[in-house]
Amino acid sequence: MKVEDVLAAAKDSITVRRVYAEPVERDGTTVIAAAAVSGGGGGGGGTDGGGQEGSGGGFGVGAKPVGAYVIQDGRVSWLPAVDVNRLMTVLGVVVVAGLAIGARIVKVRASQGCSACAP
Repeated sequence: MKVEDVLAAAKDSITVRRVYAEPVERDGTTVIAAAAVSGGGGGGGGTDGGGQEGSGGGFGVGAKPVGAYVIQDGRVSWLPAVDVNRLMTVLGVVVVAGLAIGARIVKVRASQGCSACAP
């Protein structure tokens, strides 16, 4: 793939259509979903010692839902998307850190001979 092809694909990939979905209307309520879109790419070319030329490139796009605009009775509100997997990961890290810190505190107090402090 030539660098020009990569740039053309990038231009087609990163558009407002990728960020905002088509509005959906039901019973007087309109919902417009939104996503965070990011992309990156690279390319290059060169000539080897034998005089042969070559070039290449690539491009990638990633997206994740972030929420939706809800339009009802002439009022617009934002409803954020909740990433349950991320929430559970953060909660797990906090619990493990708390347990590790608690165990360390108990160990330090026990080594100091504080009989009233140890369980």
